[in-house]
Amino acid sequence: YKCALWFPLGSVFWLSCCLYCADDYGSRGRGEDSSVIITLPEYSAFSDIPEESLAKVLTYLTLIPRARQPGVKFIIILDRRLDTWTSIKTALARIAASFPGNLHLVLVLRPTSFFQRTVTDLGFRFSQEDFMLKMPVVMLSSVTDLLRYIDENQLTSEFGGTLDYCHSDWIVLRTVIESFAVTVKDIAQMLQAFGTELAETELPDEGTAIVHLLSTHTDKYKKLKRDNHTTVCLNVIEWPSITTSLSLVFRLLAQLRDMESAFDGFFEKHHLKLQQYLQLLRYEHSFQEVRPTLYIVDGLLINCWCDDGAYLLAQQLVEKFQSKEGAQAALKDIDRFLEGAPSLLNSGPDLLVQIGKTFEKHTAVQEMIHNRQVCLRKLADKHVRPIQLVAPRPENPPRSKSPLFSPKHGPLALCLHSHVMRELIETERVYVEELLSVLLGYRGEMENPGLSGLLPPILQSKKDILFGNMPEIYNFHSRVFLQDLEGCLETPEGVGACFLERKENFQVYECYCQNKSRSESLWRQFSDCAFFQECQKKLEHKLGLDSYLLKPVQRLTKYQLLLKELLKYSPGGCEGTSELQGALAAMLDLLKSVNDSMHQIAITGYQGELSDLGRVLMQGSFSVWISHKKGPTRMKELARFKPMQRHLFLYERALLFCKRREEHGEGADKTPSYSFKHCLKMSAVGITENVKGDVKKFEIWYSGREEVYLVQAPTVEVKMAWLNDLRRILTNQQKLLKGLDVTHITLQSTPNKELV
Repeated sequence: YKCALWFPLGSVFWLSCCLYCADDYGSRGRGEDSSVIITLPEYSAFSDIPEESLAKVLTYLTLIPRARQPGVKFIIILDRRLDTWTSIKTALARIAASFPGNLHLVLVLRPTSFFQRTVTDLGFRFSQEDFMLKMPVVMLSSVTDLLRYIDENQLTSEFGGTLDYCHSDWIVLRTVIESFAVTVKDIAQMLQAFGTELAETELPDEGTAIVHLLSTHTDKYKKLKRDNHTTVCLNVIEWPSITTSLSLVFRLLAQLRDMESAFDGFFEKHHLKLQQYLQLLRYEHSFQEVRPTLYIVDGLLINCWCDDGAYLLAQQLVEKFQSKEGAQAALKDIDRFLEGAPSLLNSGPDLLVQIGKTFEKHTAVQEMIHNRQVCLRKLADKHVRPIQLVAPRPENPPRSKSPLFSPKHGPLALCLHSHVMRELIETERVYVEELLSVLLGYRGEMENPGLSGLLPPILQSKKDILFGNMPEIYNFHSRVFLQDLEGCLETPEGVGACFLERKENFQVYECYCQNKSRSESLWRQFSDCAFFQECQKKLEHKLGLDSYLLKPVQRLTKYQLLLKELLKYSPGGCEGTSELQGALAAMLDLLKSVNDSMHQIAITGYQGELSDLGRVLMQGSFSVWISHKKGPTRMKELARFKPMQRHLFLYERALLFCKRREEHGEGADKTPSYSFKHCLKMSAVGITENVKGDVKKFEIWYSGREEVYLVQAPTVEVKMAWLNDLRRILTNQQKLLKGLDVTHITLQSTPNKELV
């Protein structure tokens, strides 16, 4: 488009300038190399324009082309056909000082009068070097010379061109577009202010106040939308032809639509939150109104029924039981009384908790009735002389010994078992959601180009260290384990088998925990990174990423606690109990294995792959005495009474002796390390379980007692645990060797038989 602006200077001077851009007329309005053309028409008072005003004009004229095409070049046409050399020199100097863009060329139409043309030629010849150092200047004799630099289609008629341009239309268009841009900005500020008001509004505790708040916020929201739509429509109506600025208008409209859509979504959530809060308040209010009545009715019904039952038993005379007919009649009375028992008495564990002592009284009466029924049935069947029964005292009932009050039996235990089961499944769902939020909101955002400026480059290549194998853990829990647990909701006895079936899958946690120290070290190095703060803000997490990276470790620990609770409230011998015990043992073993493997990664100086030694089974610190058998004598390597402190690692195929080094680093960076000393292959190891003088000592000997290691455990329990694992490894080795011997003998006795 072609544009021109006039800036008032005092009450007399005006500045007129014209800008041609390709956005309006395709390839027109451009010079060589698609340079943008700015025309400064004839203006005698140019030298009187303040520097600040001139700088504003030039900045405005170059702002749009520079924003759309960084590095764009500009050509200035300086029309001074009716001016003087002094004016030309001043104008060139001011342009050189104030022009903000990449000035490619200045084309000057010199004065047409003979005298001024001559003066201009002489002055330019002697001053040319001053201008050329700052900008390229070409002095033109006539309008025709312009055509050598600019096509006639890019020039207006006053310069001999064919470009159609109306300056007043351009001013109106720019005024309307900029007014609309200001309107969009004002709407954005209003939406932000209203959103802040909604977010910071404290929720009252009364339903009427919530209703008023809902109404007020909804009215404000509708009014804001109505006012904004009216403002936008008025702006659109006032627009002239906007064909030449469609891209800018579309950008503003798209920005406005995005803001409106985002705010509509925010208000929807806010409105839903208020409605749900109102429903909750009304429900709580209704419950508080009904609760006392329920308690009173429940208490009266139960107490009355208990008292009636006690009096019925007391009023039944013993002499009537002397006949079979009398016993049967008394039994019918009791059966009839039991049929009229309040239904509330069978409404479940929740009622048992609520009625407390009343339920205990009810249980006692039921027990007495049951005893009377048994007695009456015997009398009715055999007609023997009954034992005199003592009338019960309902006001002081004996403490019930019913299984209902055993922590492992009855409705209360079933209720607690069901509660733990629900907690297991609900916390599993939350855990899966938290893992997904970390993977999408942090790990996934590392690939987002929009946040690349906030992310240190070194972190891009270390995300596998920071997050470890969390994606693998998420896939296991979301696709497999959560579905398994949800399948156990109706059949809770299968939860133990569920853990046992997936025991191997839980080994993914061992890899995650081994990487945890490296992850924490990397996090401490970059915890203040703006990228993490931005991600936390988007996710609306109250805690930082480090807290969520700890979730898998916490979850692994939580499983064994929940399994213990399930086992505690499971009746002994019922279906699924043995599987629960196996699941608990498996999770405890996994925790121990994870802990041992985390110590294993701190071993230094071992020549070889630790993975070749098999799985680490035990690890711990011991006092060790070493002796070597050399010839007929046995020499102590160290002083007799001075043990060495060694940290032992027991693997499936070897026993490692290491020396624990002092923890290095400060604060959270402190980590122990284990310096490798020597290794014993389990195929050549033997043990002596008891050593005279100390119940905590045992011997480990190597290569037929060529080397003997006297080991002192910190406690007898630790010693027994190590001996159990050592004994198991050695026993398995013996079985394996016996199997090989049998195979060898069989092959020798049947030489013609092929081994398949």
